[in-house]
Amino acid sequence: MISHLTGTIVSTRLDGVVIDVGGVGMHVLCAPGTSTSLNVGTSATLVTSLVVREDSLTLFGFVNEAERDMWQLVQTVSGIGPKVALAFIAVLSPEDASRALADGDLAALTRVPGIGKKGAERLVVELKDKVLAFGATPTQAAEGWRTQVRDALVGLGWSAKESEKAIDAVARTIPSGHEANVSEILKAALQSMAKGR
Repeated sequence: MISHLTGTIVSTRLDGVVIDVGGVGMHVLCAPGTSTSLNVGTSATLVTSLVVREDSLTLFGFVNEAERDMWQLVQTVSGIGPKVALAFIAVLSPEDASRALADGDLAALTRVPGIGKKGAERLVVELKDKVLAFGATPTQAAEGWRTQVRDALVGLGWSAKESEKAIDAVARTIPSGHEANVSEILKAALQSMAKGR
């Protein structure tokens, strides 16, 4: 397996780069953010993974091992191939992806092209325990409660815009690292909205 490449960037496109390694031009598929961060003529190192198919050998490149590990992890889920996994890491950083999977944040996961609601649900079911084992923690204290409170407020008849405004106001009053209590936050948001009327 080719675990990394170091060489001179020969050309860049949105979907990848060509890197000259000892006189050999290696075409490496990357997320757009990775390829646009590299400049032609400069030296670069990419963490890589080689995908072997019956009719092709394809190199995928990443800025670091965490990105590559997340790319490999999401492919363990049925229906997620290398290219959808590449879109996944293009939209979500490894930290954001771990948080979304640990929290079951379907809205964040469905922002990825090629992943619908059912696919996002499958990702959460199959990967939640794995990301928790890697040290990700559900971010209820770090605003994982927002979706629950927003859904409750919208269910009570408030608009999404009004709900977000109240949630933002309440979020500023929660001390960093404090254990968030959804019912207390909902009560505080309702009080804030009542005052605003």
